[in-house]
Amino acid sequence: MRIGLFTNNYRPLQNGLATSVDSFAQAFRRAGHAVTVVAPRYPDGPGEEPGVIRVPGWRAPTHHAYVLPAPWWPGLDRKITGCVFDVFHAQHPFLLGKTAARSARRTGRPLVFTYHTRYAQYAHYVPGPAGLVARLALRRALRFAAQADLVIAPAPSLARDLRARGLTTPIEVVPTGVPLPPAAGPEARHARRQALGLGPGNPLCMSVGRLAPEKNLRFLLAAFARILAEMPEARLVLVGDGDDRPRLEQEAADLGIQASVSFAGGVAQERVHDYNLAADLFLFPSTSETQGLVALEALAAALPVVAVASKAAGDLFGEGTGGLLTPEDPEAFARTVVTLWGQPDRCRALGEAGRRTAARYTPEVSAARLLELYQGLLVASRSRALPARAWRSREVHT
Repeated sequence: MRIGLFTNNYRPLQNGLATSVDSFAQAFRRAGHAVTVVAPRYPDGPGEEPGVIRVPGWRAPTHHAYVLPAPWWPGLDRKITGCVFDVFHAQHPFLLGKTAARSARRTGRPLVFTYHTRYAQYAHYVPGPAGLVARLALRRALRFAAQADLVIAPAPSLARDLRARGLTTPIEVVPTGVPLPPAAGPEARHARRQALGLGPGNPLCMSVGRLAPEKNLRFLLAAFARILAEMPEARLVLVGDGDDRPRLEQEAADLGIQASVSFAGGVAQERVHDYNLAADLFLFPSTSETQGLVALEALAAALPVVAVASKAAGDLFGEGTGGLLTPEDPEAFARTVVTLWGQPDRCRALGEAGRRTAARYTPEVSAARLLELYQGLLVASRSRALPARAWRSREVHT
């Protein structure tokens, strides 16, 4: 099968969506399929890469690590036509997502759209009144989804939300998978701490993600200040970078906890696992995720997770899954963390349960399911059984 993945986020950018696209691309290739990723060209990115078409663009004015690709780039349509894709898979409803839709329509091939993002919760990245921007973003995403042959939701709660808004396009739940690393004991944890320059004795909390308002890290710092009141020897490491870092560093200083909080900055994806192996507990405060990929990576490392209750966290965590849910209240969150640290047997059981949970979400399992769905669309299209795409806006509730 010849698969085109069209994304506005890709390596060397570090975020969950870029990781998802790369994970699926690699798993498809391992399964013997031809994959081409159509993605932005970054100023600090690699040169020519096999299986990648880089599209020039410009830096996003409100999020400087991002590049907005130019879908009208001369020669892009010719390159895409030369790839002769069987399936066009858009990761966004705009920019290169529109390119995927246009090419699928022109060639009569299936269009798949992964609804990665709760777009209304990212309205602050677009200039203009936040409420209006949020409504327009949601309407545009739903309109694009209505034009696809298949919509992929990374988690069940998102699929339910899309159906509740009146989306009639077929929706399938296919989460992004994460590798399951070899199990590691206490000796490996101490070795990782030493290699990373982290103290061997302090209770160590980890959180991974972009330093941005939608990740709810101000809440996490407020909760950690309360944790320190009960456990002054605790430490928090924030792995990730972003435009919000200066504000968060100032917040830690204002709370008087800067000596106990480390900002590790952005690290390569393979090193995230090293940090997870070094930690005792993973803290997941975000309420804007569609899947919570970083929390799943923590489970794969047998790291117990304390998460703010949200739709994505509710999909992932429950009885026997390796994670605990708390209300979005700093006192309640801190109380859960402190109590859990006093229960080493429970921590160990949660870590083991987390490994079992993560084993159900490997890249091979997720890729096999998506390939099966692609194949079904191709069979339907060849027999002319695909629903006719009018490429118009179907009515959905916004």
